[in-house]
Amino acid sequence: MQKAVRPFEVERRSGSDPARSPHPHTHATMESISSRIAKVNPSLTLAVTNQAKAMIAKGEEVYALAGGEPEVDTPDFIKAAAIQAINEGRTKYTPSAGIPELREAIAAKLLADNQLEFDPKQICLTAGAKMACFNAILAVVEEGDEVIIPSPYWVSYPEMVRLAGGQPVIVETQESTGWKMTAQQFEDAMTPATKMVILNSPGNPTGAVYTAQELREIGDIAVGEDIVILSDEIYEKLIYGEAKHVSIASLSDAIRDLTITVNGFSKCYSMTGWRLGYTAAPKAFADAIDKIQNHTVSNATTFAQYGALAALQGEQSFIEDLRGEYDVKRQFMMARLKAIPNIRVVEPQGAFYFFVYTGNTGLKSLNLCDKLLSRYKVAAVPGIAFGYDEGIRLSYCTTLDVLNEGLSRFEQFCREH
Repeated sequence: MQKAVRPFEVERRSGSDPARSPHPHTHATMESISSRIAKVNPSLTLAVTNQAKAMIAKGEEVYALAGGEPEVDTPDFIKAAAIQAINEGRTKYTPSAGIPELREAIAAKLLADNQLEFDPKQICLTAGAKMACFNAILAVVEEGDEVIIPSPYWVSYPEMVRLAGGQPVIVETQESTGWKMTAQQFEDAMTPATKMVILNSPGNPTGAVYTAQELREIGDIAVGEDIVILSDEIYEKLIYGEAKHVSIASLSDAIRDLTITVNGFSKCYSMTGWRLGYTAAPKAFADAIDKIQNHTVSNATTFAQYGALAALQGEQSFIEDLRGEYDVKRQFMMARLKAIPNIRVVEPQGAFYFFVYTGNTGLKSLNLCDKLLSRYKVAAVPGIAFGYDEGIRLSYCTTLDVLNEGLSRFEQFCREH
């Protein structure tokens, strides 16, 4: 049997000088990085957040309007359940898709809240809803497949598609449609290579909420062309006014059979660091996602799953209290932003963000956010991260004091530009 030849052995045999290069395998270059990774852009949302945190660590006063997580702590009863799980020794591997009782609780939640009927075996717990989205994309998208993504989009969607070898096809939405992709835009963007469409309602960064009719029109087109729908519903409980959350998979059997629904615990239970999300999907998709879990993380963190189980089975008033607090901040922020010159806003119906049109300032979003942070100590996320360079994202998941001062400084910035 021929012995496998390692790179170091090849280099030695070809006459290289080991004294000059004792460990050639440590000399990584850009040529060593896969082309798949080279195509992927870093997350600007994390970059801005980390920069603001670094300034705060140096003692600078920063008004952080860039965050994507609730400022309140995880409820105590959820933490207590995870601590109890640890104390009881529930720290070993679980089935890759999660503990059975949590999958059953999620199935019950989906039926009660979303009119979606799933066998618990069709549900897979993941290390955050972000991983749930990536697993879904990886399970469906092949090299060269196209995935339609409305913009402004959550920063990671296109990069996930690229990591899977696919090609993101960006559909630019308009303020006039509330930053929502129309059925006609969806149809116009399709090609024979279209494999998936990604919908995020309520949406990040715009707070847009699709109506049942809007979703049905898009879903019917997807069914007609056999296009898989990835429905990211992580903000479903944070919705305001007359808007209603609708799960697209609930609209017809045909739509359900092509839809992978993603949700999680980060936003509505303030469990961002727990990293728990899930997919609910037709069996073929669910089996493929489970297979991905088998060969990546094995399973979501065991004791965190018991915390999530408590979250679903416990008192739900925390969510309504959180939603009420955010609605107050949303209305406060809307009133403040409407009074600021040189910008435009569409009132968000969900999540905890405003996407602000800043094209009249004459600055592109990255330059604007850099000046806003360095000169006015206000952290915002540049719209280019979401595929729209004439806007920025401002978050209201912070205290009213920070929100008030941050908006005052933002207003001063806009008046001076």
